[in-house]
Amino acid sequence: MNNQYTRGSLILINSVLLLILIYSCASIGSPNGGPYDEEPPKYVSSTPAPNQTNFKGKKIEILFDELVQLEKPAENVIITPPQRQMPVIRATGKKVSVELKDTMLENTTYTLDFTNSIVDNNEKNVLENYTFAFSTGDVIDTLEIAGILLNAENLEPMPGITIGLHSNLEDSAFVKEVFTRTSRTNERGRFTIRNIAPGTYRLYALNDMSRDYKFDNPTEDIAFEEMPITPTFEFAERMDTVWVDSVTIDSINLVGYTRFLPDDVTLFLFKEKFERQYMMRPERAENHLFALKFNAPLDTVPLPVPLNFEPADSSWFVIQTADERRTANFWITDSTVWALDTLQMELTYSISDSLNMLVPKTDTIMATMRRRANDNRRSRKKDDEPEPIQFLGINASTSSSMNLHDTLFVSFNEPIKELLPELFVLEQKVDTLWEPATFEMRPDSTNSLRFLIKRKWNYGEEYRLLVDSATIFSVYDRWNDTFSGAFKFKTREEYGHLYINIHGVDTTAFVELLDKSDQPVRKAKVTNGGVLFMDLAPNTYYARLVIDANGNGLWDTGKYADKLQPEKVYYCPKAMEIIVNWETEEDWFVLDTPIEQQKPLDITKNKPKEKQERQQRDHRNEGKRQSSSRSTLSF
Repeated sequence: MNNQYTRGSLILINSVLLLILIYSCASIGSPNGGPYDEEPPKYVSSTPAPNQTNFKGKKIEILFDELVQLEKPAENVIITPPQRQMPVIRATGKKVSVELKDTMLENTTYTLDFTNSIVDNNEKNVLENYTFAFSTGDVIDTLEIAGILLNAENLEPMPGITIGLHSNLEDSAFVKEVFTRTSRTNERGRFTIRNIAPGTYRLYALNDMSRDYKFDNPTEDIAFEEMPITPTFEFAERMDTVWVDSVTIDSINLVGYTRFLPDDVTLFLFKEKFERQYMMRPERAENHLFALKFNAPLDTVPLPVPLNFEPADSSWFVIQTADERRTANFWITDSTVWALDTLQMELTYSISDSLNMLVPKTDTIMATMRRRANDNRRSRKKDDEPEPIQFLGINASTSSSMNLHDTLFVSFNEPIKELLPELFVLEQKVDTLWEPATFEMRPDSTNSLRFLIKRKWNYGEEYRLLVDSATIFSVYDRWNDTFSGAFKFKTREEYGHLYINIHGVDTTAFVELLDKSDQPVRKAKVTNGGVLFMDLAPNTYYARLVIDANGNGLWDTGKYADKLQPEKVYYCPKAMEIIVNWETEEDWFVLDTPIEQQKPLDITKNKPKEKQERQQRDHRNEGKRQSSSRSTLSF
């Protein structure tokens, strides 16, 4: 009896164990690691110690509590004083080491600013704004200055730009000497220069393309503070909030701290107006046309002198300038010249020398015609097949829906011999009839192939522009085909109007109306304390004001040699909605909003990056979810 009971018990126990085993085999899940690591690496020890004085070594080692990595140390680790020789910066295990190659300066505080380059090995948690300092002398310098760097023309925050101090107050120091101390702007254009010795300094920003910490390249972007800066500090108090959790406040305390000044410097980055003059390779896209292109506008178009050909007379070409006088197109009118595959010519033009001065240079240039694939097909055409007429190309900027401020013009695809206004007929539709309308025709000063048509246009008017065939001839004796272009102006009811009252500016200025891409669409001078924009298409607009110091109607950059700052720019902090058939009036208090907060975020390209909350790991149910995705049992 007892044996039977024992055997039954054993069978029951074995059955239960078997069921447990089967269940466990069917529920296999990957082991989890518990909650995510959300803490950045923590400092443990270092050689030298933080803020150690009289350190004579050249290798710095910092130990953390976990494995670490360095993100782009060559770009993100800033060492000041600036190092001429690139230091060796590496992360090994839990240790970060920096080996300096330059000779150590005596009685100097060194700062290693790691910015956000130190992260842990697994979750990439960032040790934000970590700095490490030591001194080769008896004292650690502790003063700081802080501020923001903005693009002078559009107030964009400028990241990754070197900010430097010079203890030498001479203007030439920025050009000839390495910075005394440096930092770099973060992703929002903000900067802090730390461990500054007592004294007076000049402050600069430099987009250091040559990485030599000097403004020795005129193409580098720069900024400078006009007055010298003397760093100082004061004891201040601020509110410190103690939290029970992420939503519950435990207490708010008043705590003391050391406030370093100045901490609100605003620098405006600009590039000086500088273009080295040189000529690019000549282009000959057509047999009767070759182009000389320059990287900067021409004061005088250079004239080619033939070398391997003799034209019939001196007027063997017609010059047309384009691209704001950066391009000179030479239309060849002598058929014996354009028949040549290669034109060899001598050209004397201006070029920038090593001192950036314009000097004359004489070159021999070659304008070679590149044969195209369809040239062979043309040569195989039957002799009895007539040549198609190649008309003089004519185009007009007409549209079925034009704005009153649009520019109406006609253009041609090659130079013309003579253009008489009476060859054009402009007709206005009155009721159902077309009646002649007067107009003026003027050559476009920026493009000799284009002619402007001027008239007092009014809302809702409808016109057509007519040209008879064979009335206009090009220098190649091509004539135009019949041309007709109809256009109509929008009605008053299709527009909105905007008036902006400008407060706080009493000098010469103009306002640019901007679209959602921060691009100007209209411009008006500030008159009697305001600006008026008539006939606006319904849309969302933004406004930028420029203090036009020289009254030329343009934003002008600065020049360091003349201690000239770029013209000041302000943004209206709010958008302006224009609706059809409505007059909108806005007040703009230009100086009320701090300049670094003025530009609306909607049109700011360098927007602040939002920190994303790291998802909490559900380590209890993680294995179950993984096992449910398996389609087979495992043992």
